[in-house]
Amino acid sequence: MSISYNSFCDDFYVDMYINTRFDLPSDRDILLTFFERIKKQFPSMATLGRDGTEFCLDEDPKSEPNRWASVDVDRLGAGCVSPESFQQAFELPKFVIELIPYMLGIRSLDIESLDLTFGMDFDYACNHNEIIAEALFGGSSFSKVFGISGSGPLNLSPSVILALDDDCSTRARLAVEARTNEDEMRSGKFDSDKPISMYLTVRQYPQAGQNFEMIPVFNKLCGLAVEIMDEKVVPNIVMPLTNAIAHRR
Repeated sequence: MSISYNSFCDDFYVDMYINTRFDLPSDRDILLTFFERIKKQFPSMATLGRDGTEFCLDEDPKSEPNRWASVDVDRLGAGCVSPESFQQAFELPKFVIELIPYMLGIRSLDIESLDLTFGMDFDYACNHNEIIAEALFGGSSFSKVFGISGSGPLNLSPSVILALDDDCSTRARLAVEARTNEDEMRSGKFDSDKPISMYLTVRQYPQAGQNFEMIPVFNKLCGLAVEIMDEKVVPNIVMPLTNAIAHRR
């Protein structure tokens, strides 16, 4: 199934993170063997870098799609930028999940949470706060506050966290992030390289008395993320934002 989300934004990406209770292995041979196994499955992932305590294996940043996998002290991640299908978006994270019990020693008891994020970037070289207020708060009670005389909202990055089950172990966080700063508002000169970002993250915490089965949990979060995007986020957040941006260009 192809992904239509790419047509709504300038960049679409899928990120998966597993947060652990214990520190992950930092031994050189263990990490190299782990990344080499990923490279064997995905030969174009050939660039290994380090940023502080995080090691990351990437494809060429200019390639589409662009896959990556990372290991940090207590967090492991994998993702894909500009995937053409859900199968392509989820292929690497699933492969990494299948490897980690055997190659990094991650077990059910070690899992703090599993996150799946759908992210969108929207290029907009003007005041992010202003366009978010127009697109998402027009006609709301907040819009009355924005009518106070002055330059308008200085920091408008709305977010909400929802419980998706009775024990609150499954959650969704929706956030829209503006990157306009006060210096830009004072000068009226805005950085065209900083996009507005939208993130939908679905997270699963361990449930009392149950093993944390990573592949079934990941599949569950994939279904939830697609459902929430299609039914709630695209029509009520993404489309108003893209329409507002299009009218200003």
